[in-house]
Amino acid sequence: MSSIDARAPLPRQSRWSKHKIFETNSIILIIGVLLVISIGGLVEIAPLFYLKNTIEKVEGMRPYTPLELAGRGIYVREGCYLCHSQMIRPLRDEIERYGHYSLAAESMYDKPFQWGSKRTGPDLARVGGKYSDEWHSGHLADPRSLVPQSIMPGYPFLARTELAYDDIAAELRANRVGGVPYTDEMIAQAMTDLKAQATPDHPGQSALEARYPKVQARDFDGNPGRISEADALIAYLQVLGTLVDFKLYNDKANIR
Repeated sequence: MSSIDARAPLPRQSRWSKHKIFETNSIILIIGVLLVISIGGLVEIAPLFYLKNTIEKVEGMRPYTPLELAGRGIYVREGCYLCHSQMIRPLRDEIERYGHYSLAAESMYDKPFQWGSKRTGPDLARVGGKYSDEWHSGHLADPRSLVPQSIMPGYPFLARTELAYDDIAAELRANRVGGVPYTDEMIAQAMTDLKAQATPDHPGQSALEARYPKVQARDFDGNPGRISEADALIAYLQVLGTLVDFKLYNDKANIR
């Protein structure tokens, strides 16, 4: 009987039992972890060596005008980024709905960027020029008057609140410290440029256009008598996604 037992084949060990060597030897476990992290790091870093820059140079991009920058501040203050993203991913359904996928260069002057983390509302990366100023003004005041199924709260006070812009030059200066290429002239003329963009037939509009190409200068909220927070926010929304001409964009230009 014992001789028969001796000739019986040993039970096969599971391949997962080899994992025991990592569980019982801390040195081997550390080496294995470092090896996996190294491989993962190379996979993440290696493609960057084939790019001239992680942020490609794109024609048309410029810093925000003082009025647009003030509007962006209101956008952040009211928490718009909590429900709206500004990041179109390179997926077919998103491109068909929103337009060309977002480029890193389009966020290069956003401090901080407004990519967002969820979409309770639609993406706004290409909202500029999609709707009229009147539509934006009405939508901000009473969203459900234009989009009945909307759950967005109303912001009627923006049109009633005069924009505070006494410190706009200091805001441009602070952004320059963060890397935004505002010139001394842009900072010195910040208050004049803000008024010129929001005031029809302002004498400073030609100088504004020289400093900020493709600027849209007009009364945005329908009340030319004063510059409101709605003026600034609508000016900001109307510039989103409009600076890059994708007919001229070369997606291969940034590859070595």
